[in-house]
Amino acid sequence: MKNNIKTFIISVLIPLLTGGLAGLLTSKSMVIYKHLNLPPLSPPGFIFPIVWTILYILMGIGAYFIIISNSSTKTEALRTYALQLVLNFLWTIVFFNMRNFLLAFIILIALWALIIKMIITFKNIKPIAGYLQIPYLLWVTFAGYLNFMVFILN
Repeated sequence: MKNNIKTFIISVLIPLLTGGLAGLLTSKSMVIYKHLNLPPLSPPGFIFPIVWTILYILMGIGAYFIIISNSSTKTEALRTYALQLVLNFLWTIVFFNMRNFLLAFIILIALWALIIKMIITFKNIKPIAGYLQIPYLLWVTFAGYLNFMVFILN
């Protein structure tokens, strides 16, 4: 039981720390958001950290279910999970620090595909782990719209 609690906490902390590090590394650059030509439906900047915190927690809970499973495919699922976390991190750096909106959009497309793969592999191991990732997919789909429109408008 004690091991499961420790595993759960670590599972949730990994995506939170990944997102936190990305936020820290881009904190000075994020001010550009309010100076960009933004598309319709663009939320105010303060919404993003709230949504991302929730999504990172859901990611971590889903990963926890995979980690404690006895599935023979959990290594592949966790590899996909790790890779999408890397792309998630890189997107933030490329979009805010490099201000390369086209490259960020390309990364986002790859991230979107990996999230779908993650949902499928997680769902095949533990359905709830896959379902917990659906809000993430929806948000990244919305982020794709925002990113593409920022590229077009700026």
